[in-house]
Amino acid sequence: MAARAMSSSFFLAVLFVPLWATGFITARLIAPHAEPLTFLALRFGLAGLILAVVAVAIGQRWPQTKKSAGQAVFAGFLIHGLYLGGVFWAVSRGLPAGISALIAGLPPLMTGFLAGPLLGEQVSARRWLGIIVGALGAGLVILPKLGASGAGAIPLIPLLVCFAGVVAFTFGTIWQKRHGSAGDLVPATALQYLGAVVPVLLGAVMSESGRFDTSAPAAWAGLLWSIFGMSIGAILLLLVLIRRGAVAQVSSLLYLVPGVSAVMAYALFGETLTVMQIAGLCVAGLGVAIASRN
Repeated sequence: MAARAMSSSFFLAVLFVPLWATGFITARLIAPHAEPLTFLALRFGLAGLILAVVAVAIGQRWPQTKKSAGQAVFAGFLIHGLYLGGVFWAVSRGLPAGISALIAGLPPLMTGFLAGPLLGEQVSARRWLGIIVGALGAGLVILPKLGASGAGAIPLIPLLVCFAGVVAFTFGTIWQKRHGSAGDLVPATALQYLGAVVPVLLGAVMSESGRFDTSAPAAWAGLLWSIFGMSIGAILLLLVLIRRGAVAQVSSLLYLVPGVSAVMAYALFGETLTVMQIAGLCVAGLGVAIASRN
Protein backbone atom coordinates (compact mmCIF):
# COMPACT_ATOMS: atom_id res chain seq x y z
CA MET A 1 0.00 0.00 0.00
CA ALA A 2 2.82 2.39 0.87
CA ALA A 3 4.52 1.71 -2.46
CA ARG A 4 1.24 2.32 -4.30
CA ALA A 5 0.75 5.64 -2.47
CA MET A 6 4.29 6.72 -3.36
CA SER A 7 3.73 5.74 -6.98
CA SER A 8 0.48 7.71 -7.23
CA SER A 9 2.10 10.74 -5.56
CA PHE A 10 4.93 10.64 -8.08
CA PHE A 11 2.42 10.42 -10.92
CA LEU A 12 0.56 13.47 -9.57
CA ALA A 13 3.86 15.35 -9.19
CA VAL A 14 4.77 14.60 -12.81
CA LEU A 15 1.27 15.69 -13.89
CA PHE A 16 1.69 18.95 -11.95
CA VAL A 17 4.65 20.10 -14.06
CA PRO A 18 2.93 20.35 -17.48
CA LEU A 19 -0.21 21.61 -15.77
CA TRP A 20 1.74 24.46 -14.18
CA ALA A 21 3.58 25.11 -17.45
CA THR A 22 0.29 25.77 -19.25
CA GLY A 23 -0.07 28.99 -17.27
CA PHE A 24 2.55 30.67 -19.46
CA ILE A 25 1.03 29.18 -22.61
CA THR A 26 -2.34 30.63 -21.59
CA ALA A 27 -0.78 34.08 -21.37
CA ARG A 28 0.44 33.68 -24.95
CA LEU A 29 -2.89 32.19 -26.13
CA ILE A 30 -5.10 35.02 -24.93
CA ALA A 31 -2.74 37.88 -25.87
CA PRO A 32 -4.39 38.59 -29.27
CA HIS A 33 -7.92 38.37 -27.84
CA ALA A 34 -7.96 40.08 -24.44
CA GLU A 35 -6.00 42.73 -22.62
CA PRO A 36 -3.88 41.03 -19.96
CA LEU A 37 -4.95 42.88 -16.82
CA THR A 38 -8.63 42.80 -17.81
CA PHE A 39 -8.30 39.06 -18.35
CA LEU A 40 -6.67 38.53 -14.95
CA ALA A 41 -9.30 40.64 -13.18
CA LEU A 42 -11.96 38.32 -14.60
CA ARG A 43 -9.92 35.25 -13.72
CA PHE A 44 -9.19 36.20 -10.12
CA GLY A 45 -12.67 37.54 -9.45
CA LEU A 46 -14.43 34.44 -10.73
CA ALA A 47 -11.95 32.01 -9.12
CA GLY A 48 -12.27 33.77 -5.76
CA LEU A 49 -16.07 33.73 -5.97
CA ILE A 50 -16.14 30.02 -6.84
CA LEU A 51 -13.76 29.14 -4.01
CA ALA A 52 -15.76 31.24 -1.54
CA VAL A 53 -18.94 29.37 -2.46
CA VAL A 54 -17.11 26.03 -2.14
CA ALA A 55 -15.69 27.04 1.26
CA VAL A 56 -19.17 27.88 2.56
CA ALA A 57 -20.69 24.73 1.05
CA ILE A 58 -18.17 22.39 2.68
CA GLY A 59 -18.06 24.32 5.95
CA GLN A 60 -14.39 25.30 6.00
CA ARG A 61 -13.25 27.82 8.59
CA TRP A 62 -12.44 31.38 7.53
CA PRO A 63 -9.71 33.46 9.24
CA GLN A 64 -10.99 34.52 12.64
CA THR A 65 -9.43 37.99 12.84
CA LYS A 66 -9.18 40.98 10.52
CA LYS A 67 -5.40 40.77 10.81
CA SER A 68 -5.18 37.17 9.59
CA ALA A 69 -7.66 37.89 6.79
CA GLY A 70 -5.64 40.96 5.79
CA GLN A 71 -2.47 38.87 5.71
CA ALA A 72 -4.09 36.47 3.23
CA VAL A 73 -5.33 39.37 1.09
CA PHE A 74 -1.87 40.98 1.01
CA ALA A 75 -0.23 37.65 0.14
CA GLY A 76 -2.59 37.37 -2.82
CA PHE A 77 -1.82 40.97 -3.82
CA LEU A 78 1.86 39.99 -4.19
CA ILE A 79 1.80 36.31 -5.16
CA HIS A 80 -1.04 36.39 -7.68
CA GLY A 81 -1.79 40.02 -8.54
CA LEU A 82 1.61 41.60 -9.07
CA TYR A 83 3.30 38.37 -10.16
CA LEU A 84 0.83 37.16 -12.79
CA GLY A 85 0.02 40.74 -13.74
CA GLY A 86 3.66 41.25 -14.64
CA VAL A 87 3.94 37.92 -16.48
CA PHE A 88 0.77 38.34 -18.55
CA TRP A 89 1.55 41.99 -19.38
CA ALA A 90 5.10 41.06 -20.46
CA VAL A 91 3.92 38.18 -22.67
CA SER A 92 1.28 40.44 -24.26
CA ARG A 93 4.11 42.86 -25.11
CA GLY A 94 6.19 40.24 -26.93
CA LEU A 95 8.13 38.34 -24.26
CA PRO A 96 8.30 34.68 -25.41
CA ALA A 97 6.34 32.27 -23.21
CA GLY A 98 9.37 30.03 -22.68
CA ILE A 99 11.46 32.97 -21.50
CA SER A 100 8.70 34.14 -19.14
CA ALA A 101 8.61 30.62 -17.67
CA LEU A 102 12.38 30.72 -17.15
CA ILE A 103 12.16 34.06 -15.32
CA ALA A 104 9.22 32.74 -13.30
CA GLY A 105 11.37 29.78 -12.25
CA LEU A 106 13.81 32.01 -10.36
CA PRO A 107 11.91 32.49 -7.03
CA PRO A 108 13.50 29.44 -5.35
CA LEU A 109 16.93 30.94 -6.05
CA MET A 110 15.84 34.45 -5.04
CA THR A 111 14.24 33.14 -1.86
CA GLY A 112 17.49 31.37 -1.01
CA PHE A 113 19.36 34.62 -1.62
CA LEU A 114 17.00 36.59 0.66
CA ALA A 115 16.44 33.93 3.31
CA GLY A 116 19.40 35.10 5.36
CA PRO A 117 18.66 38.83 5.74
CA LEU A 118 14.85 38.54 5.85
CA LEU A 119 14.20 35.24 7.62
CA GLY A 120 17.43 34.73 9.52
CA GLU A 121 18.06 31.43 7.74
CA GLN A 122 21.61 30.37 6.97
CA VAL A 123 22.27 29.94 3.24
CA SER A 124 24.48 26.92 2.58
CA ALA A 125 27.40 26.83 0.18
CA ARG A 126 25.43 24.43 -2.04
CA ARG A 127 22.56 26.90 -2.30
CA TRP A 128 24.94 29.74 -3.16
CA LEU A 129 26.40 27.49 -5.87
CA GLY A 130 22.90 26.84 -7.20
CA ILE A 131 22.14 30.57 -7.23
CA ILE A 132 25.29 31.31 -9.22
CA VAL A 133 24.74 28.44 -11.68
CA GLY A 134 21.08 29.36 -12.13
CA ALA A 135 21.91 33.01 -12.78
CA LEU A 136 24.55 31.96 -15.32
CA GLY A 137 22.04 29.75 -17.13
CA ALA A 138 19.42 32.50 -17.18
CA GLY A 139 22.00 34.86 -18.65
CA LEU A 140 22.83 32.39 -21.43
CA VAL A 141 19.15 32.18 -22.36
CA ILE A 142 18.37 35.89 -22.21
CA LEU A 143 21.46 37.79 -23.34
CA PRO A 144 21.76 36.43 -26.94
CA LYS A 145 18.30 37.80 -27.84
CA LEU A 146 18.00 40.76 -25.45
CA GLY A 147 16.98 43.88 -27.33
CA ALA A 148 17.29 42.13 -30.70
CA SER A 149 14.71 42.21 -33.47
CA GLY A 150 13.00 39.44 -35.35
CA ALA A 151 11.90 35.97 -34.27
CA GLY A 152 12.72 35.06 -30.69
CA ALA A 153 13.70 38.61 -29.70
CA ILE A 154 13.51 39.47 -25.99
CA PRO A 155 12.24 43.04 -25.43
CA LEU A 156 13.90 44.76 -22.48
CA ILE A 157 10.91 46.50 -20.83
CA PRO A 158 8.64 43.42 -20.80
CA LEU A 159 11.58 41.39 -19.46
CA LEU A 160 12.02 43.87 -16.59
CA VAL A 161 8.27 43.91 -15.84
CA CYS A 162 8.21 40.10 -15.75
CA PHE A 163 11.22 40.10 -13.42
CA ALA A 164 9.52 42.67 -11.17
CA GLY A 165 6.52 40.35 -10.95
CA VAL A 166 8.81 37.51 -9.91
CA VAL A 167 10.36 39.73 -7.22
CA ALA A 168 6.83 40.43 -5.92
CA PHE A 169 6.14 36.69 -5.90
CA THR A 170 9.32 36.05 -3.94
CA PHE A 171 8.49 38.64 -1.29
CA GLY A 172 4.93 37.31 -1.21
CA THR A 173 6.10 33.80 -0.38
CA ILE A 174 8.39 35.19 2.33
CA TRP A 175 5.45 37.20 3.70
CA GLN A 176 3.35 34.03 3.66
CA LYS A 177 6.04 32.17 5.54
CA ARG A 178 6.38 34.86 8.21
CA HIS A 179 2.69 35.67 8.55
CA GLY A 180 0.86 32.46 7.69
CA SER A 181 -2.89 33.08 7.59
CA ALA A 182 -5.21 31.29 9.97
CA GLY A 183 -8.18 29.30 8.74
CA ASP A 184 -8.56 26.54 6.19
CA LEU A 185 -6.88 26.65 2.80
CA VAL A 186 -9.92 27.07 0.53
CA PRO A 187 -11.26 30.27 2.17
CA ALA A 188 -7.71 31.59 2.62
CA THR A 189 -7.10 31.09 -1.11
CA ALA A 190 -10.39 32.86 -1.89
CA LEU A 191 -9.15 35.83 0.16
CA GLN A 192 -5.86 35.74 -1.72
CA TYR A 193 -7.73 36.12 -5.00
CA LEU A 194 -9.60 39.07 -3.51
CA GLY A 195 -6.22 40.71 -2.91
CA ALA A 196 -5.05 39.71 -6.38
CA VAL A 197 -7.95 41.54 -8.05
CA VAL A 198 -6.85 44.90 -6.63
CA PRO A 199 -3.63 45.59 -8.64
CA VAL A 200 -4.83 44.07 -11.91
CA LEU A 201 -8.20 45.85 -11.79
CA LEU A 202 -6.54 49.19 -11.00
CA GLY A 203 -4.04 48.61 -13.79
CA ALA A 204 -6.80 47.68 -16.22
CA VAL A 205 -8.84 50.79 -15.38
CA MET A 206 -5.80 53.05 -15.74
CA SER A 207 -4.21 51.58 -18.87
CA GLU A 208 -6.67 49.34 -20.73
CA SER A 209 -10.02 49.60 -22.46
CA GLY A 210 -11.50 46.42 -20.96
CA ARG A 211 -11.17 44.47 -24.20
CA PHE A 212 -12.19 40.81 -24.04
CA ASP A 213 -13.19 39.37 -27.39
CA THR A 214 -16.32 37.39 -26.55
CA SER A 215 -16.44 36.04 -30.11
CA ALA A 216 -13.01 34.38 -29.84
CA PRO A 217 -13.06 30.75 -28.66
CA ALA A 218 -9.42 31.11 -27.57
CA ALA A 219 -10.36 33.87 -25.13
CA TRP A 220 -13.05 31.74 -23.49
CA ALA A 221 -10.85 28.64 -23.50
CA GLY A 222 -8.04 30.58 -21.87
CA LEU A 223 -10.35 32.04 -19.23
CA LEU A 224 -12.00 28.74 -18.33
CA TRP A 225 -8.67 26.91 -18.21
CA SER A 226 -7.11 29.67 -16.11
CA ILE A 227 -9.94 29.49 -13.58
CA PHE A 228 -10.55 25.75 -13.31
CA GLY A 229 -7.25 24.35 -14.57
CA MET A 230 -4.84 26.76 -12.90
CA SER A 231 -6.39 28.91 -10.16
CA ILE A 232 -8.39 25.98 -8.77
CA GLY A 233 -7.15 22.69 -10.26
CA ALA A 234 -3.38 23.22 -10.07
CA ILE A 235 -3.61 24.70 -6.59
CA LEU A 236 -5.76 21.83 -5.29
CA LEU A 237 -3.38 19.32 -6.88
CA LEU A 238 -0.50 20.99 -5.10
CA LEU A 239 -2.38 20.80 -1.79
CA VAL A 240 -3.03 17.08 -2.33
CA LEU A 241 0.68 16.52 -2.93
CA ILE A 242 1.59 18.47 0.19
CA ARG A 243 -0.93 16.46 2.23
CA ARG A 244 0.65 13.25 0.95
CA GLY A 245 4.10 14.50 1.86
CA ALA A 246 5.30 14.72 -1.76
CA VAL A 247 6.69 18.24 -1.48
CA ALA A 248 10.22 17.08 -2.27
CA GLN A 249 9.03 15.43 -5.48
CA VAL A 250 7.32 18.64 -6.60
CA SER A 251 10.35 20.75 -5.73
CA SER A 252 12.69 18.47 -7.65
CA LEU A 253 10.47 18.57 -10.75
CA LEU A 254 9.63 22.28 -10.84
CA TYR A 255 12.89 23.12 -12.59
CA LEU A 256 11.45 21.31 -15.64
CA VAL A 257 8.66 23.90 -16.05
CA PRO A 258 10.65 26.35 -18.24
CA GLY A 259 11.71 23.58 -20.60
CA VAL A 260 8.19 22.14 -20.81
CA SER A 261 6.79 25.62 -21.46
CA ALA A 262 9.38 26.20 -24.19
CA VAL A 263 8.41 22.92 -25.91
CA MET A 264 4.71 23.82 -25.68
CA ALA A 265 5.37 27.31 -27.04
CA TYR A 266 7.31 25.83 -29.96
CA ALA A 267 4.56 23.32 -30.76
CA LEU A 268 1.67 25.79 -30.49
CA PHE A 269 3.15 29.15 -31.51
CA GLY A 270 6.42 28.37 -33.28
CA GLU A 271 8.59 30.06 -30.62
CA THR A 272 12.18 28.88 -31.01
CA LEU A 273 15.37 28.93 -28.96
CA THR A 274 18.96 28.94 -30.16
CA VAL A 275 21.39 26.18 -29.24
CA MET A 276 23.02 28.50 -26.68
CA GLN A 277 19.63 29.32 -25.16
CA ILE A 278 18.75 25.63 -24.87
CA ALA A 279 22.08 25.04 -23.15
CA GLY A 280 21.35 27.98 -20.85
CA LEU A 281 17.94 26.54 -20.02
CA CYS A 282 19.60 23.30 -18.97
CA VAL A 283 22.20 25.16 -16.88
CA ALA A 284 19.48 27.25 -15.20
CA GLY A 285 17.54 24.09 -14.38
CA LEU A 286 20.70 22.54 -12.94
CA GLY A 287 21.18 25.61 -10.74
CA VAL A 288 17.64 25.39 -9.37
CA ALA A 289 18.09 21.65 -8.78
CA ILE A 290 21.35 22.21 -6.89
CA ALA A 291 19.90 25.01 -4.76
CA SER A 292 16.65 23.23 -3.87
CA ARG A 293 17.95 19.67 -3.41
CA ASN A 294 17.40 18.36 0.11
